[in-house]
Formats: sequence, structure tokens, C-alpha cells
Amino acid sequence: MSPSVLRVRRATVDDLETLKSLWASMRLSPEELESRLTEFQVVENSEGEVLGAIGILVSKQHALLHSEGYSDFGVADAARQLFWERIQTLAANHGIFRIWTQERSPFWKSFGFVPPNQEILPRLPEEWKNDFDGGWLTLQLKNEDVINAAFEKHFAGFRESEKLETERVSEKARTINLIITILGFTIGFASIGFAIYLFMHRKPLS
Repeated sequence: MSPSVLRVRRATVDDLETLKSLWASMRLSPEELESRLTEFQVVENSEGEVLGAIGILVSKQHALLHSEGYSDFGVADAARQLFWERIQTLAANHGIFRIWTQERSPFWKSFGFVPPNQEILPRLPEEWKNDFDGGWLTLQLKNEDVINAAFEKHFAGFRESEKLETERVSEKARTINLIITILGFTIGFASIGFAIYLFMHRKPLS
């Protein structure tokens, strides 16, 4: 089926019963996924019938594709093209560096998903390590090392700027305190001098 006759949108509570049947047919847990409804995108035909769904979970700069399923696998490839466009939009909006999945369709590999090596696998968010088994595929959208290095450089510059500004403010405060102290002593000495003057020039009582 051509993607032009399909539409992707975010799942709503009105889709829940259809999705529960879909998840059950895919041997997924409807009870578990029901509470995660807001993670799902659905694909529907021109009559508004939901034909498939996929979950997209975001954790900081990582996204997870999970629980993909279809009631009609004849639309799967066309639906995946639309899902992929939506995923890219969501990834851009959330500043995603890397996408992970355990979906095994060759379609995802055709977009560049590959098994993570020993350097990349530790970057998998901790909460997903416990909830999902092995067999990961991953796709880098942005070079997180370069971005993190640039951020650290910018942040280091910001810290140095803040340090210089703090020192400048502290120096200004010390100068003001010194001026206030000098003025205080000056006024104090002037007051004492004036008191002595009045004492020395007081008129005797008659």
C-alpha cells in the first residue's frame, strides 16, 4: 500500500481497545502497554481504521522504538516510512542524539540501524537495560561526543566568565566597603573634633 493513503498520528484513549487487540495478537502485554499509551504513534487508513502502531520512548538524549505491531502486515513497509518521518521529527524536537530498538525488521537496518559495539553499548540508558533483553540495534543521529565536547568547552568558558565577574563584583564590593570605612572614620573624627571645638568654646555659666 502506498504511504499516501495512510496517516500517522499520536495514539489517543479512543484507540485503546483496538491497540489492546493488536498488542495481544503480537504477543505483547496489553496490560503493561495500556499504561504507556502516550508513547505510541498509530497508522490509520483513509477510513480512520488503525492498522499499526509503534512506541517511542524518550530518555534524555536517547529514544527507544518498541512494541511495533500491525493488524495488516501488507501496510507494514509503507507505515514504517511514515513512522520514520514522524520519529525524525520527534527526535529533532527533543534533541535526540541516538535511537535504540530491538525491532528486527530489515526495514530498520535499511535506515542505518546497526548492533552497538562495546564502546557504544554502555551508553544505553540504565532503565532500558533492566526492562528489555539484549539484541539491540542503534542509530546515531548526532555525534554526541563532539556535541558534549563543545558543550563542555562552552560551559568551561561560561564558568571562567562567571569567575571573573564574581571577582570583579567582589573587588568592587571591597572598594565600596573601604570607602564607607574611610567615610565613617572621617565623619567620626570630624564629629569628635566638632565636639572638642564646642567644648573649648563654650560660654561660662553666669
